[in-house]
Amino acid sequence: MARSAISVRPALITGGVLLAVGVLLAFWGWPGQTGYRPLAGPGHGRGMSQVGAFDSALEGLSAERILEHYYPGADLGRIPHTTVAVRLVEQDDSTLDAYADAGGRVAGRELAAGQAAHLAPLADGGANVVVTTGCDGEVVWQSATDDPWIYPLDRAPGRPAAEHLTLCGGLAYRGALGVATENGEARTLNRVDVEDYLLGVVPAEVQANWADKGAAEALRAQAIAARSYALAEHRYPYAQTCDTTDCQAYPGTDKEDPRAAAAVVATAGMVLLRDGRILRAEYSAAPDGGEPADIYTFAVGPTPGELGPLPVEPGPGDRTVVAPSDPRTRTVVGESPIDIEYRRIGGANSSVGQPLGPEMALPQQAGTYRMFTNGIIISTPTLGARVVDFTRLMELVPEGPANQATPSGAAVPFADAMPPASTVAPGRIVAPKTASTPTPRPTPNTAIPSGGPTGDERRSVR
Repeated sequence: MARSAISVRPALITGGVLLAVGVLLAFWGWPGQTGYRPLAGPGHGRGMSQVGAFDSALEGLSAERILEHYYPGADLGRIPHTTVAVRLVEQDDSTLDAYADAGGRVAGRELAAGQAAHLAPLADGGANVVVTTGCDGEVVWQSATDDPWIYPLDRAPGRPAAEHLTLCGGLAYRGALGVATENGEARTLNRVDVEDYLLGVVPAEVQANWADKGAAEALRAQAIAARSYALAEHRYPYAQTCDTTDCQAYPGTDKEDPRAAAAVVATAGMVLLRDGRILRAEYSAAPDGGEPADIYTFAVGPTPGELGPLPVEPGPGDRTVVAPSDPRTRTVVGESPIDIEYRRIGGANSSVGQPLGPEMALPQQAGTYRMFTNGIIISTPTLGARVVDFTRLMELVPEGPANQATPSGAAVPFADAMPPASTVAPGRIVAPKTASTPTPRPTPNTAIPSGGPTGDERRSVR
């Protein structure tokens, strides 16, 4: 029997990125395109309408309420740290030719900076490997391997651009690139941390400048729906999903944007569930706002507990890749003190407004906090749970805080990541003083849609 509202299920969060408060307060008001362009085509109309989500966010609905409307009866759950394998369709029937500016690893050996690896898949699941100077230079060495993957130097999520793997003459990708065969034909794959994957998907599916227009909650709803969709997919024996609009648009790192990245970070690990299994949360660019979906007509994938751990990285020591610890990591049993206080003061109808993300931990285990549109609720052993403003929050930060790791891997002192209290007005989110998401690429001198879902049905999931 379908439930009438989304509920947050207790779960254990086992991965993600470690964030200071200032990182969560990121990216409002980033310079961007202006205006809103109506959709060029209707999309398939199943599940969430991206246009409807945009309009709902402008009306003040949170991501949770947007999803509740479009997927009635679904639950919100959390997943452990995991990866997703993506078929790169345009690379079908070709060798994999890639490099990273910082170097990489292939066939158990290191690639020096400036060297490219060329992999041709074999029927037995391995690959022939040729390493050259540059993409077209002299052969440095060649071999066969039973591990048909090119790895970045460090496979932890949130790596800098120099470690991303770049196709010769093509796009760059986070994570590893590999090859497989399907009916004797070559396939190229990207195996990537699911949060890193979403950094590419969200700004390709919707406009990142929605955050500038007051519709950041629509970006967060998109991140949750896209995460759910990908993890519920199982299209191929060698990959869960693909990079085209037959699945979800995924151009690697090409469209990454701090505003979309903020939505991914704020919803890290959140998925839609149907009867405990991850919902294949279809969505489209339906321009009329769309209608609530019957979630029992959508497929489901594994339970969060069935998601596999990150793979072991071949090489010296054969270490298991472990993501940076997540400050949200805790077992939620019933309501937290912050949940109870929020309910006591009136919830969404209270002065603090709608939640902006999950409950997070303060540095040095001093307590927890949660951001809302007009304030913060903080919980500490000495104060209990109470509403505070930014100035009071800064006063509660322990002296000499330990450095906090950002998604890019840089260590940033907690206080340095916070904006000056004098610059913060209620309900206003400001950019932190440190870069915590990918630097936006220069805008090419071409026409760019200025709002709303882009393209025609390309912004839809079929």
